[in-house]
Amino acid sequence: MSSENGQGDGGTEGAPAAEQLALVREGVRQGKAKAPRAKPRTWRGAALAKELPVARVLVDKGVLHLDRYFDYAVPEELDEQARPGVRVRVRFGAGRGRVREGRREGGGLIDGFLVERLAESDYSGPLAALAQVVSPEPVLSEELLGLARAVADRYAGSLADVLQLAVPPRSARAEQRPSPAPLPPPTVPDAGSWAGYEHGAAFVESLASGGAPRAVWNALPGPGWSEALARAVAATLASGRGALVVVPDGRAAARVDAALTALLGEGRHALLTADAGPAKRYAQWLAVRRGSVRAVVGTRAAMFAPVRDLGLVAVWDDGDDSHSEQHAPQPHARDVLLLRAALDKCGFLLGGWSCTVEAAQLVESGWARPLIAGREQVRRTAPLVRTVGDGELGRDEAARAARLPTLAWQAAREGLRHGPVLVQVPRRGYVPRMACAQCRAPARCRHCSGPLQAQDAGALRCGWCGHEEGAWHCPECGGFRLRAQIVGARRTAEELGRAFPAVPVRTSGREHVLDTVPAAPALVVSTPGAEPVAEGGYAAALLLDGWAMLGRPDLRAGEDALRRWIAASALVRPQGEGGTVVVVAEPTLRPVQALVRWDPVGHAVRELAERAELGFPPVSRMAAVTGTAQAVAEFLGTVEMPSDAEVLGPVPVPVTLPGRPRRPGAPPPGEHWERALVRVPPGSGAALASALKAAQAARMARGSGEAPVRVRIDPPDIG
Repeated sequence: MSSENGQGDGGTEGAPAAEQLALVREGVRQGKAKAPRAKPRTWRGAALAKELPVARVLVDKGVLHLDRYFDYAVPEELDEQARPGVRVRVRFGAGRGRVREGRREGGGLIDGFLVERLAESDYSGPLAALAQVVSPEPVLSEELLGLARAVADRYAGSLADVLQLAVPPRSARAEQRPSPAPLPPPTVPDAGSWAGYEHGAAFVESLASGGAPRAVWNALPGPGWSEALARAVAATLASGRGALVVVPDGRAAARVDAALTALLGEGRHALLTADAGPAKRYAQWLAVRRGSVRAVVGTRAAMFAPVRDLGLVAVWDDGDDSHSEQHAPQPHARDVLLLRAALDKCGFLLGGWSCTVEAAQLVESGWARPLIAGREQVRRTAPLVRTVGDGELGRDEAARAARLPTLAWQAAREGLRHGPVLVQVPRRGYVPRMACAQCRAPARCRHCSGPLQAQDAGALRCGWCGHEEGAWHCPECGGFRLRAQIVGARRTAEELGRAFPAVPVRTSGREHVLDTVPAAPALVVSTPGAEPVAEGGYAAALLLDGWAMLGRPDLRAGEDALRRWIAASALVRPQGEGGTVVVVAEPTLRPVQALVRWDPVGHAVRELAERAELGFPPVSRMAAVTGTAQAVAEFLGTVEMPSDAEVLGPVPVPVTLPGRPRRPGAPPPGEHWERALVRVPPGSGAALASALKAAQAARMARGSGEAPVRVRIDPPDIG
C-alpha cells in the first residue's frame, strides 16, 4: 500500500504499520540488552579465549629498561585475529592498584606486536586484556624477530627501536588489496660480465645450484656493475630462493631495478625506496612478506626486507655514509646483512669500485673470497690518472691566478672536444673558507677565532661572529696572501663558465642531483656522491681540492677520499678511448698512489695492517659514549666493563653553533659535551654492548632527572 493511499484513508491503515515497526525495533533492543557485549579496548567482563588465553606482546616503547615482553589476556572475541605477528594495541602503565574482577584496567593505549600465544603466564599478578587487534595481517615473522633481536643486542639498542626500522607503517588500503601470484623461477642466466673476474663464473654457478658463496667483489670501472648484480640475483631466483640487494641511494636502486627488469621482466622483484611513498612502499613490502615477490632492491631500510627462503644478500658501496642508519640504534646495512647471512646461512656479496677496510678484513679472515679482475683487464677499462702536487702548484702561475692548474685546464680543453667533462669539488655552495697561501694554515678571526670566509665582493668576514677583517696576516708564517680552502660547486661553475664561455656548465649537488647527462660536450660540476652518469662515459674528470678531503681529522679520511675519487673516475672512458683523470693532490700520498695504480684493494689491505697494529676498528670493537663531562664520568663509573676494555678520553666534542644544521648525535646548540671511546679486542664486542645496554637501562629507569648520555656501537667517525 502506498503512503498516499494510507493518508487518503485518514491514516487508519498506516498507524498499525508504524506500531509494528516500533515493536520490531523494541524487540531488537531487548535482544541486544539480553546479550551485552564487552566494551571494546577494555573488555570488562568479557570471557577469555578457551585455548592459549595469554598473548606475549612487545610494546612499542623504545626504552631500554622496558626492552622485554609483556603478557596480556586474550578476549574470546579476539581469539581468531590475535595470531603471532599481528599488530595490536594494549593498555600500558596501569600499575597493580587498578584491578577489577581479577583484571588489570587503565593505562594509556600503545601499539605493539603479538609475539606468541601461551597457555599460561609466568607473571603472578592479574593481566590486562588486549585492547585491539589493529590488523589481522601477520607482519612480524619469527625470522624477522630473530634478526631484530640480534641487531638490538649488537648495537646495545631496544628491540622496539629496531622493529620501527624493520616494519614500515601500516596502510589499510594496501593490506586490503591482494598481492599478485608468485611467478615460477626463471632460467639460469649466463655468467655475462662475471666471466671477466677470477672465480666470477663459479660464483654465479654456485648461486644457481643452491649454494651459499661469500665474496667481496672489486668491480671494474664503468656502468656494468648493475647488470652484474642483476645476474647474481637472477641466478639465486633460478635456484628457487630469494635475493636482497641494498644500495646507497635511489639513483643506484633505479639502475639495478632497470637491469633486473631488462633481464627478468616485470613482476619478479620489488623496489623499496623512500621515493615510492608510504602506501606504495608498504604494498611492495607486503608482496615480499606474502611470498609473491622473491627479490628486493632498495636503500638501507630494505636491509630488513622479509624475503622468504633467502639465498643471497648483497650490498653495493658499503663505505657510503648512507648505509649507516641515523635512528636508534643506528645499525649499518653491511653489518645487518652479515648477520642475515649468518642466521639464514645464505650467500653474501659485498661489492664496490673501491674497497673498505671492513671488506678487506672479511677476505683476510677467510670468511669471504675475493672477486677481482686481472691487472690487464683493469688497465684496459680504467682511465689514465695524472696528478698535480704542491710543487707543481707552486710553480704554476695559472694555478695561483685561476681555479684550475694548467694540467687540469689542458685536460678539460682536450676532453671537451670529445664529450662531457666531470669536475668534482669537495663541497657545495658559493662562499669559500680561506687559508694562508704559503703555509695553508686556516684563516681565523682575531675576535672569536672563527673561520674567515670570502664574500662575493671579495671582503673577508668571520663565519661565526660576522666581523669584517680588513688587514689579515698569518700568525704562523707572517704571510699576507690568502687562498680558498675549499671552493664550492656553484663558485667553481661560475669560474669554469668564464674560462670556457662556449660550453654549457651543469651542476649536481644536494639541492639538485642529476641522474644522467648527454654525450654532448659540457662541464659537469658535482659534489662527491652526486656525479651523474654520462652517456658513453666522460671524456675527462678533474678531481679538485684533494688535499681538503685528505686533511680531514678522521681515521677514514684517506679511505673515503680514495672511494670518492674512484667512484668519479669509474664514470670516465677507458684510457684506450682517451679517458683522462687529473687529481689535484700530493702524488706521494698513499690514497693518491692507489688511485694512479687503480689498486683500492691494496690500499685497504695496508690500512687494515696499520689498524691492527694500533688496535683500531674494524680489528677491535669500539663504542662512543657522549654527553656532558659529569654525565659521561658517572655513566662510565657504573658500567661493568669487560676485563679487557680500554677507555680512551674523554675529549671535547665540537660545539653546535646556533642556527647551524645539527648532525645526528651532536650536542644541542651551545652545550659543551665530551666523548669517551671504549675499545675491546675481538671476541668481547658482545660483552661490551651488553654492559653498556645494562648501564643505560638502569640510568633510564632512575627517572628523567638524569642528564642524557648517548651510546653508539661502532661509530663511523672516531676522529
